[in-house]
Amino acid sequence: MTNKLILTTPNDLEVVITRVFNAPRRLVFDCYTKPELVRQWLIGPANWVFVVCDIDLRVGGAYRYVWRAPDGSEMGMGGIYREIQAPERLVDVQLFDEDWTGGETLNTLILTEHNGKTTATHRVKYASLAARDGALRTGMADGMSAGFDRLDLYLQTLV
Repeated sequence: MTNKLILTTPNDLEVVITRVFNAPRRLVFDCYTKPELVRQWLIGPANWVFVVCDIDLRVGGAYRYVWRAPDGSEMGMGGIYREIQAPERLVDVQLFDEDWTGGETLNTLILTEHNGKTTATHRVKYASLAARDGALRTGMADGMSAGFDRLDLYLQTLV
């Protein structure tokens, strides 16, 4: 992969993740918002199964994701869409079933396109510095990087 994930911590509460995809913005937006496309790349770690992918794409609408580990345990999370400006911006609040982030996170996704490539900028705002640092210690960068590599490969089958 030539496009790599860039992670920064611009302040005590936020993590910003940036990744470039070799696909038009509309297609990248669809891969974030259409369940049949999300199921192709947001599959979690190796040997996990993506068992729930529900998306009600409207302001006030909910989404719900659940992954199952090889040992049968599940990790679930969901949220509510606060703002939708297709195909450039999604804002939602998110909470994991086992709340390891200290409450809801505020997530903002901005998609910008230049010469047929799309830059996805994710801004995640945590409830506290401890919650942000705890999330960083989970290996989120490696997990997100692997997911984005899968997304990039999947996008190539669609363009």
